[in-house]
Amino acid sequence: MNAAGPQHVPVMLDEVLEGLDLKPEGRYLDGTFGRGGHAREVLARLGPRGRLLLMDRDPEAVASAVREFGADPRVAIRHANFATMTQWEEARELDGVLLDLGVSSPQLDDASRGFSFQGEGPLDMRMDPTRGPSVAEWLACAEETEIADVLWRYGEERMSRRIARAIVERRRLHPLATTAGLADLVARTIGYRERSKHPATRTFQALRIHINDELGALPAGLAAALAGLKPGGRLAVISFHSLEDRIVKQFIRGEPAPAVRRGLPAPAAAPAPLRAIGKARFATAAETAANPRARSAVLRIAEKTA
Repeated sequence: MNAAGPQHVPVMLDEVLEGLDLKPEGRYLDGTFGRGGHAREVLARLGPRGRLLLMDRDPEAVASAVREFGADPRVAIRHANFATMTQWEEARELDGVLLDLGVSSPQLDDASRGFSFQGEGPLDMRMDPTRGPSVAEWLACAEETEIADVLWRYGEERMSRRIARAIVERRRLHPLATTAGLADLVARTIGYRERSKHPATRTFQALRIHINDELGALPAGLAAALAGLKPGGRLAVISFHSLEDRIVKQFIRGEPAPAVRRGLPAPAAAPAPLRAIGKARFATAAETAANPRARSAVLRIAEKTA
């Protein structure tokens, strides 16, 4: 860690820069600034008339953006969820939008944020600690069936009911308050089933996705990006698990045609608002060796049609 704080290695940086088809005088939006790995390289390729809009829901990421880019007249910074980008007057006629989904390395590495079971910390997991309940607060009052549903839906955890029951039984004695406490409870409840994966991995993923409404924000963010892009503008999305990637893939393909009543002519097909640029892209073996976080990354690029 250096003076600037925990670092975040940008995933598939070259592929993102190529996919965005950067123009020196273009207007671009990074909806998940993190610690600026992608944004820094985008800005380096913009000329004096280029424009870069930076968003993040994490106040610490926004503070980092202000420190590094706040004095650059080409840059504007906003503390907000990317799902709300249509509320930003500047987010119009964009040449490109980047969304790097999921949790960032600085969030994972900071035990006080509660995202990881690798270190002891408060059971929080909020990307924006100024909004909503923490995981600990939610687990203290959620119904057992609701907890099990979240673990199954967002973590695809086969032992979701068993884990939910253990959480509810534990909180009768004392509430779960730390990452280590939850990780230990899950491990003792379901055991070590996968040699290379901690038993609590799926539980932590599911709770993080739920508490931050990540899968609710994603469709809204994709629609907002589409609205902000001008014809020919590019959308680049990096996802890290199948639930996210499925939403992105379906969005790029467009909504299915409406059902047709028997006996009536089929309506004219509406032109797709996006055109996929190539197939899904994955990190190279060299990148995953250097940055294990890239192992599960999927990059999809699309272009807004006229």
